[in-house]
Amino acid sequence: MPSESVRESARQNRLRWTAFALGCAAFFLSFFHRVSTGAIASDLQRDFAIGATALGTLGATYFYVYALMQVPAGVLADTLGPRITVSAGMLIAGAGSLAYGLAPDFGTAAFARTLIGLGVSVVFVCTLKLHASWFHERRFATATGASNVAGIVGALAATAPLAWLVTLVSWRQVFVTVGIVSFALAATIWCFVRDAPAVDIRRVTRGDWRRALAEVAANPATWPPFWVNFGISGAYLTFIGLWAAPFLIHTHGMAPVAASRYTALTLLGFACCVPVVGWLSDRIGVRRPLVLGGAIAFTITGLIWLALPARSPGGAAVAALLTGLVAPCFTLSWAIAKEVNPPERAGMAIAVSNIGGFLASGILQPLVGSVIDHGAGAVAGGSADAYRLGIGVLVAWSVIGILAATRLTETHCRNIRVERNAAQPY
Repeated sequence: MPSESVRESARQNRLRWTAFALGCAAFFLSFFHRVSTGAIASDLQRDFAIGATALGTLGATYFYVYALMQVPAGVLADTLGPRITVSAGMLIAGAGSLAYGLAPDFGTAAFARTLIGLGVSVVFVCTLKLHASWFHERRFATATGASNVAGIVGALAATAPLAWLVTLVSWRQVFVTVGIVSFALAATIWCFVRDAPAVDIRRVTRGDWRRALAEVAANPATWPPFWVNFGISGAYLTFIGLWAAPFLIHTHGMAPVAASRYTALTLLGFACCVPVVGWLSDRIGVRRPLVLGGAIAFTITGLIWLALPARSPGGAAVAALLTGLVAPCFTLSWAIAKEVNPPERAGMAIAVSNIGGFLASGILQPLVGSVIDHGAGAVAGGSADAYRLGIGVLVAWSVIGILAATRLTETHCRNIRVERNAAQPY
């Protein structure tokens, strides 16, 4: 018979991969909601009689609450733990999805999408907290990249497949179904996920969380990852989550389903590259050069989009794929944020860095819509030139990420706060 240690090792391994798999499932739903507005943009504008600015605002309601919730999500991850937090989040997201599918008007839809954003806002931080608890530091970026693939599959499902599906059934039916699935996932996470190995539960006490958060915020090394996300993640999420498909429709004359295929190509590139970036960083032991190089390349791909002549599907395909291949650079900023702060504050540190991307998305989605509306003049839906102006805003914005990447602390894939504290005399 296997020894007690062997049985315990097998149990811990089973719990590790259960937490990983259910975290991936929550990532799938979170990314689906994040990107879905672009695929059903025409349906939303028709059903709620709204223009580009209002559409951008509807899409951004998710990002507003998501950004506001990142620090609370980090506090909850470090105090209550991921299991309780994500279970509750999935229940809220499920209620929001049901309300979205049943919304009779724009105001109700905006409120429902806010509920969705509130519910899924805890998924990212809590999933990475689980990775920090269940995986070795030199495998953290690899695990994060792998779980991001699940998220990208969810985002892919919200592009061409969703655009095709709503030609067969109502977009409302889709979101009611997603709400029911969210409830089932909440129950499964509650029953089967454990926050950490029993011997390694490091948790900030509820009375100390304010001091812990203040120390994370006071650490200068915490903030460059925030600005990397603000510049690169914000521009990427705004483009892929809402304006890529309308841009292709208006500048290249594509049908909505065809435009969504190009969005899917970008997400496929991201899905292929994000685990490679994490694995490569862990393998060679560096973070900052990969973030900086990717940030520069991302801005260059934005310029390629703007330089494409009208109706050039081949060029659009190349630009779409390149965008997906270089964008994952910003994901390493989460690892850096974790590694420049104490391990028990990993949730808060990751949350602070992640605020940047969603805060920027909340600003950019309606900003780009406003630029399109003002640039279009009397052209209904927006002119090609107006859409190029809107995408130009994203290209300029991404330069913030390049500047921030030059200020990142190189951790060499280890927690430098632990090493520094260990080196100090008692």
